Amino acid sequence: MILKPTRLLLAMTALVAAPVFAQNAATVNGKPIPAAKVDQAVKQIVAQGRATDSPQLREMVKKELIGREVLIQEADKQGVGGRADVKAAVDNARQSIIINAMLADYVKKNPVKDAEIKAEYDKAKAQAPEKEYHARHILVEKEEDAKAIITKLKGGAKFEELAKQGKDGTAQNGGDLGWADPRGFVPEFSKAMTSLQKGAITDTPVKTQFGFHVIKLEDVRPVQVPPLDQVKQQVAESLQQKKLAEFRESLLKKAKVQ
Repeated sequence: MILKPTRLLLAMTALVAAPVFAQNAATVNGKPIPAAKVDQAVKQIVAQGRATDSPQLREMVKKELIGREVLIQEADKQGVGGRADVKAAVDNARQSIIINAMLADYVKKNPVKDAEIKAEYDKAKAQAPEKEYHARHILVEKEEDAKAIITKLKGGAKFEELAKQGKDGTAQNGGDLGWADPRGFVPEFSKAMTSLQKGAITDTPVKTQFGFHVIKLEDVRPVQVPPLDQVKQQVAESLQQKKLAEFRESLLKKAKVQ
């Protein structure tokens, strides 16, 4: 079959346009949305474990991109992008994206090694206390109030009930401080707590920078350090953050800040 010149021209135009059309997922008011943009968004969603690649997901992503394109075109018509506050927000977002990408590259190039994880774990294990303590306390502002509470406790009052008089966040929980490393408390509190016998209450108020405490020791137990394989990921993440902080500090030291 011999095509007439007009039909031949139309056929050639279609052949040229087909690949271009295939590269676009859609067009909005003449503005193309590249299919590659859909692919990128789908890959990101799949990589985050939020969904699996499917026609339904791709259609959803395409509709979202179309909706965003409609909105951005309207925003451009209104000149929103030219506002000073919007420009500042865009610049901040741009900086965050670029910085995060650079830091991600740094992590890839400077991975935490197993030997570093083992050394950090051994160090933490060696520094761990032998015992941890489960205590309750009642914190008040005045010493006479603390003394009055001690008197009531000696008379048989329940610690958990009197703890509601406390002025800190543990008051409604019976003054419960949970299991803790004694080094996590201020020295005065720690010394008084660790000197108590199980079930005992301080005979006199314990003064700290926060006020006056009445302390009850519920229990004591040996510290159980979890095996390395259970905390390896947490140790690795901690070391990674430490490396990133050191990298940032090294850049700050090199920078000429006036």
